[in-house]
Parts: sequence; structure tokens; C-alpha cells
Amino acid sequence: MISVNDFKTGLTIEVEGGIWQVIEFQHVKPGKGAAFVRSKLRNLRTGAIQEKTFRAGEKVSKAHIDNRKMQYLYASGDNHVFMDNETYDQIELPSKQIEYELKFLKENMDVSIMMFQTETLGVQLPTTVTLEVTETEPGIKGDTASGGTKPATVETGLVVQVPFFVNEGDKLIINTSDGSYVSRG
Repeated sequence: MISVNDFKTGLTIEVEGGIWQVIEFQHVKPGKGAAFVRSKLRNLRTGAIQEKTFRAGEKVSKAHIDNRKMQYLYASGDNHVFMDNETYDQIELPSKQIEYELKFLKENMDVSIMMFQTETLGVQLPTTVTLEVTETEPGIKGDTASGGTKPATVETGLVVQVPFFVNEGDKLIINTSDGSYVSRG
């Protein structure tokens, strides 16, 4: 058991039969009434985000999540195959369970698979990934003064807003939390 006063971003808890990850939290001490903790939680089974308020000092169960290093191998119909780097065991995850993560996954990429007991919850991506631009409009010389952006499609099909100097074939570093351009790779 863990007190809600000890919440940290990324902590995983069990509440009302669900496995939740703390995205944000805020301790609130109103002038009148009891203190409470306002939190934003992500359901690791469904991906749904929910805001929940707890009384200060309330106890919740900590969910022990194992992160196993695995390699993304290939898509097989509507499933995606991952291989454990140590035991060479393979697991399949349906597309709908990792819909967001598929925008950043490419074959032979190492990721962490979140496991709760024997249940596979999903894929934890690295903070940034390097992807190649497959399609973008050519930059116009001298059009950098405004600091504008243009859309570029990368090898996974993700469309990213990039500066005008980015061309097809460039490798880009993309932030996986919001899908934004970080720099050229």
C-alpha cells in the first residue's frame, strides 16, 4: 500500500480493479475543509485518461509492473510480434492495444514491454526515436526568416511539422510523448 501523498509521475497503482499510471498530480490544501490530491491517471489496459480526486493520506495499492526489454520484429496481420532479447520468447500484441506506439515503431527497434503478473499491458517507447523522412515539400531558399514549418511524413507514416530546411531522406529525432520534431539525426 502507498499513500496518495507519495504520488510521483509515472507511479503505477491499482484502483477499482484497474491498473493506472499517474500522469499528473497536485496536492490541494483549501482554506476550508480537508486537504486532497487531484490526479490525472492513465488506464494501462485501455489507454483511457481519467481525473480522480483522493483524500489526503488515503492508501492505494501499488501495482508492480515489470518492464521486459524486447525487440519489435514485424507485423503479422492485425498483430505485432515482439521477441524477448534474453529468452527469445515471442509475444503478439493486437494493433488496437498499441495504436499510438505504432506511429514510432520500426522493425528491429528495442522497446520495453510492460507486464503486470502474466498480462501484457503495452509498449513503453524510448523518449525519442530516429525516423527517416519519406515525403515532404522541398524547402524554398531564403524562406527561413519567418521560422515557419511544413508537414513531413516519416517512414512509419507519422506526419510531423518540421522546419523548411528538412528534405526527403533526412533522419529526424522525434519526441515520442507528443510526436514533435526535436532535431535532425
